[in-house]
Amino acid sequence: MEFVLYFGNVFEPVSFLLLLVGTVGGLVLGATPGLSPTMAVALLIPFTFHLEAVQGLILLGAAYTSTVAGGAVSAILLKIPGAPANIATTLDGHLMAEKGRGAQALQLAFLASLIGGVFGVMLLIFLTPVLAKWALAFGPSHLFWLAIFGVTVIGSLESRSLAKGLLSGCIGMWLATIGFDDILGAQRFIFHPSLSGGINIIAALIGLFAIPQVLTMFATGRQGRDVSVLQIQKSPISEAIGEVCRRVRALVIGTITGSFIGLIPGVGGQIAGLVAYDQARKMSPQPDKFGTGHSEGVIAAESANNAMVGPSLVPLLTLSIPGSPTAAVLLGGLLIHGIFPGADLFENHPSVAWTFIDSMLIGQFLMCLFGLYIAGVAARVSQVPNSIMAAVVLGLAVFGSYSVQHSMGDVYVMMALGVMMYFLERFGFSAAPLVLGLILGPIAEANYIQGSMIANATVGKAEYFLGGTLNVILIALVILSVAYSAITEFRSRKVPNSDETKP
Repeated sequence: MEFVLYFGNVFEPVSFLLLLVGTVGGLVLGATPGLSPTMAVALLIPFTFHLEAVQGLILLGAAYTSTVAGGAVSAILLKIPGAPANIATTLDGHLMAEKGRGAQALQLAFLASLIGGVFGVMLLIFLTPVLAKWALAFGPSHLFWLAIFGVTVIGSLESRSLAKGLLSGCIGMWLATIGFDDILGAQRFIFHPSLSGGINIIAALIGLFAIPQVLTMFATGRQGRDVSVLQIQKSPISEAIGEVCRRVRALVIGTITGSFIGLIPGVGGQIAGLVAYDQARKMSPQPDKFGTGHSEGVIAAESANNAMVGPSLVPLLTLSIPGSPTAAVLLGGLLIHGIFPGADLFENHPSVAWTFIDSMLIGQFLMCLFGLYIAGVAARVSQVPNSIMAAVVLGLAVFGSYSVQHSMGDVYVMMALGVMMYFLERFGFSAAPLVLGLILGPIAEANYIQGSMIANATVGKAEYFLGGTLNVILIALVILSVAYSAITEFRSRKVPNSDETKP
C-alpha cells in the first residue's frame, strides 16, 4: 500500500495544474485525426526539460491516457479514428451517431474508458513484479503467432464475408512490406519516391477512414436541401450509466482483454480494441447487432484501449522494456532527467515512481469528467452541413498526414489509399481489417525473422515455432478463431435460406 503515501504529491499546485493541462490537452489532441498518443507525448517532452522529473512524468502520463480516450470523439462523429487505438470504436460508434445517438456514444466511450483505465492502473500498482516476469515469457515465436491470431481476428471482424475480411487483412499486410527490408535492406514495391520509407501508419489510417467519407459526402452533394449530416439527440448521463451497467459482459471482456494485451511488449492499443471487439461479439447472445450501431461494441473497444495503458508501463518501470511505442517515448522522458527505470526505480526514486502512478489513477477520473463535458459540446460538430463537413474533414486529413513527418509524400500516400478504399468499399470490403493487417504485418515479419535466426542457431524452426505450451495455446486460438468465424458465417447464410422455404 505504499502508493497511498504519495497521493498528496499529486495535489501540489504545480503538479495538479500540469495534470489538468495534460488531460485537457490530450483530449483535444486525441480528437484531432493524425495526432496519435505517441506523437502527443513526443510533442510535450520539450516542455518537461525545465520541470522536475515527477512533474514532467505527470504531464506526459496525463496526455497519454486522455489522448487514447479523446480519439473516440472523431472516431464516433467523423468515422476517423483519432488514433489507431480507436479503430474498433468506429465500427459501431459512428453508426450510433448516424442514428442520432452520438452524444450517448461519446458518454459510453468515456465511461468505459474510465473503468478500463482504472482497472489497468490498479494492475500496474498491485501486480507489477508478477506481471513483469510474465511479460518476459513472450519471445519472438509467441509474438509471431499472436500476430497471426490477429489476422484471424481480421476475418471475423468482416461480418459479411470471412473471405473478404481475410483478403482485406492480406492487402494490409502486403502494404506493410512496401519500403526497405529492415534486415537485408532490399527495396520492396517502391513504385514512387514517396514510398521509399514505407507507408506511415497515421497517413494510412487517415486515408483509409477519412477519404472514403469525404468522397461519399462530395458524391452525395447538397441533394436539394443542405441538411445536417447527423441529427444528434441529447442524452442524459444517467441513461449512459445505466447502459454501461446493463452491458457488464462487454465491459469485462474489454477490460480484461486490454489488460492482457497491454502487458505484451510492442503490441499496442489498436490490437487491444479490435481483439476486445471481436471477443465481445463472439460471446454476445446477439452477435448480429454488432456493426449496426450496438453500444456493446463501443464499450468493449474503449474499455480495452484504456485498460492497456497501465499494463503497458509494467515492463517499462520494472525492466526498462517499453510495452508500447508511447511507453518508449516516456522512457526517453525518464532518461532526460537521469532516471533509469528498472528494479532500482522503486527503491532509489519511490516518490517519482509512485507519484507518477497515482497521477495516472487520478487522471482517469479527470479524463472522464472533462470527456463527458466535451461529449455534449462535440456532438454539435456533426450538425455541420455536408458540403462544409467534407471540406473540413479533407483539410484535417491533409494537415494530419503532412504533420507526421512534414512530407507531402505522406499526403500523396494518404490520398491514394483513400481512393483505393473508396472503391473497395463498393465491393463490400472494410477498412478496419486492412488497417489491422498493415499494423500486424511488421510485427509478424520482424518476429518471424528474429525467431528464425534463433531457431537456426538452436533447435530448428519446427520445434521453435511449434513447440512449447505457449506456442501450442496460441496456435489453438488461431484454429479456433478461424473455425468459429467460418461456422458463424455458414449459419448466418443458412438461416435466411431456410426462412425463404417456409410458407
